[in-house]
Amino acid sequence: MKIVGVGCGEGMFTKEGENVLAAARILYGSGRAIELVRAFIPKEANVVEITDYKALRTLPDDAVVLSTGDPLMAGLGYLPGEVVCGISSMQTAFARLHAPWTNVAVVNAHGKDHLDAVSRTVQDIAAGHSVFLIADPDFSVEELAHSLPESVPIAVCEDLGYPYERIAEGTAKNPPAVLSKLFCIVAGYKRQ
Repeated sequence: MKIVGVGCGEGMFTKEGENVLAAARILYGSGRAIELVRAFIPKEANVVEITDYKALRTLPDDAVVLSTGDPLMAGLGYLPGEVVCGISSMQTAFARLHAPWTNVAVVNAHGKDHLDAVSRTVQDIAAGHSVFLIADPDFSVEELAHSLPESVPIAVCEDLGYPYERIAEGTAKNPPAVLSKLFCIVAGYKRQ
C-alpha cells in the first residue's frame, strides 16, 4: 500500500505523488483529497471515496490511499506501507508568515482534547518554541489567546493553498478571528 499526501490545498501535490498516482489502479481518498488530485488520476483507476476509515487497514497491497496535507501530520500515515509526503499546512503557513520553523512544537487539536492542546501550547511557548497547532472547526482561538501572555503573536491560517486562502495576524491580546472551518494556528513565531 502507498499513502500519498496530496498537500494542504490546490497546487500542493508533489511530483513524486503524481508519479505514484500515474501507476495507481485502485485509489482511496476523502472527497476533498480526490478533488485536489483529480487531474492526475488515471482514467482506468478505480476511485473509492473513503466512508469507513477503520477498514483502511484491510486494503490490498496495491492500493493507493490519498491523505490531505502530509500523511504524518494528523493524516493517514499510521497505515502500513510506503508514505509519500505532500506539502503540509505547516510548511505553507510558515512560508506565508516568512517565519522559520526550526524551533517549532506541533500540537494536534484536530479531534483531540482542546484543553490539553491549549495547555501544551502554553507550555511550549513558555519554553521558547513557536507553535503550529492543527485545529478543527470547534477549536477556540479566543480560549487559547486568554491563556497566553498578551504580546504573543497569533496567526490564523485558513484554506491554505486555495485561491481564497486567508492569513490573519494578531496577538493574544487581540486575537484574529476565524472565518473558515479549515484552519491552523501559528503562535509565538518570529519573522525572518
